[in-house]
Amino acid sequence: MARDVGAGEGVRMRWDRLFDDLEAQLALGDVRELEAEVAERTRRERALLDVHTRLLANVGATHVGLRVRDRVLTGRLVDVGPDWALVETAPGRPVLVALPAVRGVTGLAPGARTPSVVARRFRLGAALRAVSRDRAVVEVVDVDGHASTGTIDVVGSDHLEIAEHAADEARRAANVTGRSLVPFWSLGSVRRL
Repeated sequence: MARDVGAGEGVRMRWDRLFDDLEAQLALGDVRELEAEVAERTRRERALLDVHTRLLANVGATHVGLRVRDRVLTGRLVDVGPDWALVETAPGRPVLVALPAVRGVTGLAPGARTPSVVARRFRLGAALRAVSRDRAVVEVVDVDGHASTGTIDVVGSDHLEIAEHAADEARRAANVTGRSLVPFWSLGSVRRL
């Protein structure tokens, strides 16, 4: 009889090992399923990100580079709107960049931040109206690299008008050498001089 007990023990051990193996396979399958689900959710969340939310997460970063045509504006990312970014390329030298003109961005940390309702409404026109109110002398560069220097006289719903004059002259009728209308869709950047 001792022999039968020993044989029964061996069979039970084999069944125990089989169940242990099945449990391990099931656990491994659960882990793989969870990993696949996490990966899929991550892909879905990343697919919803846009440039605005990526830039918002990096406001304050000091080495962000925005490539606009054949130049890179590198500096501290000061602020971001839904269709513009403000980069301080040197202390006290901010440049307003139209996001549609941006051809690439470097220096971003991972992550995104959901914009507030106010941030979503403060569009390029509003930022340009603030510059226009100051009557500051600016350099306006379009997406082709053409630069105009002068004072922004008008900011419409989809364009700005600049009274062109020398950077070291005040905006007076006698100093205006021409006027240019720049549609927002062709605007590259605006920099105070």
